[in-house]
Amino acid sequence: MGFRDALFGRTKQVQPKLDNLFALPTAALTLETELDLVTSGEAGLCFKAGSGESTITTDADILQLLNFDETTGQVSLTTDDLGFKWLVVKNPDLEELVTRIHSANTSLVENGLGPRLLCAVFGFVPKAPPGDGSVRMVYLLKQGTFYPFAPTSKDQRDNELELRVRSFLEKDLPMEKDLARWMALWNLPVN
Repeated sequence: MGFRDALFGRTKQVQPKLDNLFALPTAALTLETELDLVTSGEAGLCFKAGSGESTITTDADILQLLNFDETTGQVSLTTDDLGFKWLVVKNPDLEELVTRIHSANTSLVENGLGPRLLCAVFGFVPKAPPGDGSVRMVYLLKQGTFYPFAPTSKDQRDNELELRVRSFLEKDLPMEKDLARWMALWNLPVN
């Protein structure tokens, strides 16, 4: 950032940190052995809807850019209650999910949409329901860190389960240390 930018209050947009995503499949083994959690087969990428300089604003533009085929039912775009876009990918193989989300991230960054990317979310469910509950592993793209989110109802979460997940995964994943960043993501399109 230059002197003029500082003087006029402009800040440089933080680009997403994508490579830590590939640590998730190894961490999933720990989740399965320690907490009996397996992938739900769903992942999502959250980003701000089209605005600004980019000409890529419609759902069709985004799917075309990503070269994803929506007709198979494996990929969909949705908008949440707050107006954020979600690219939802379904695949029973966690490594495939991570690869598809990383590919989508990379394509969006290469096309100037990196500053719009917010987070990626991967669903984990009990291997033998009901278990201890479901967990969403949230990847904060700008920080390059993960945190667990364990919703139990429409507006309640299981903080104890989230802290247990963190304690088991601290060696496997870069975990977000600032608990204030462990935001509740209600009504996620990812199970």
